[in-house]
Amino acid sequence: MLSKLGAEARRYVGSVVIDGFFNGASRLARMHPRAKPERHAVEQIADLGYLPGSTSRDHLLDVWRPMASGHGQPEPPWPVVFYVHGGGFRILSKDTHWVMALGFARRGFIVFNVSYRLAPKHRFPTPLEDVCHAFDWVVKNAARFGGDPSRIVLAGESAGANLVTSLSLALAYQRPEPFAQLAWDSGVIPRAVVPACGVFQVSDLARLKRRKANMSTFIADRLAEVERAYLGSGPWPCDLDLADPVVLLERGERPARALPPYFLPVGTKDPLLPDTRRLGVALRALGTEAVESYYPGELHAFHALVMREAARRCWADTFAFLDRHVPREP
Repeated sequence: MLSKLGAEARRYVGSVVIDGFFNGASRLARMHPRAKPERHAVEQIADLGYLPGSTSRDHLLDVWRPMASGHGQPEPPWPVVFYVHGGGFRILSKDTHWVMALGFARRGFIVFNVSYRLAPKHRFPTPLEDVCHAFDWVVKNAARFGGDPSRIVLAGESAGANLVTSLSLALAYQRPEPFAQLAWDSGVIPRAVVPACGVFQVSDLARLKRRKANMSTFIADRLAEVERAYLGSGPWPCDLDLADPVVLLERGERPARALPPYFLPVGTKDPLLPDTRRLGVALRALGTEAVESYYPGELHAFHALVMREAARRCWADTFAFLDRHVPREP
């Protein structure tokens, strides 16, 4: 039936279905007893504003942190995870991604789980601008909550992986965009970046369909919608370097500050797999540590289904990487 609908209607229906599924699944999972933070010696502080003067829920973040002494968790100050959710730049929020925050917090990190304005109402570079403002707030305020901003990790999946990768480049390359300058002025270089199953070149996502001729119409529609929603048809207030971070890196320009190590998990059946491969190659060409971790047969964002064996393996690999690069004590 869907195949008989016009392309616009088909894409709209697909987007509504995905949005409803993930929001509903997140709310349902949050009702499970094992989802309660206190069961994992974690506490949540919800809905803190990171942009002065804004009353929008898009400019809120949640803090997830280990409980105080006596619960088997490490003592503060804790290393920081700055987490940015995915959703094709169009859907979802910090509230749908509580499981990611809980996953890091139960391992002794304090997590700042961020929402941002969404496309297509807010196209590039607005979501990244919000992420840079949130990062600036976290750097300035993490210590108030027991975090150590000198031990910060950037993490996100899918569109969030794009945003944290672009943020990491704004921290290492001195760029002209005001939001990138805000990040640069923090003087912070993350200890590690974990961009999972990311889209690292938003422009020309049809290239993935050209590469894989048997890609389903459903997947091709989703990719087309991501590009159209985030970039539109221009003009843009700045160049697309920070929408296409892998393209920036592939030019081989040396950063002014050393890039951090990157851990790049992805499933082998993820349609975005080629972007992870490209990012790893581009980073290593610049002398940066980049470790791709491939999970056979796994689909996009498989690690969000935390009860599955492949997801548990991915989380274990992530923590093993972070243990090598992020000191647990100052």
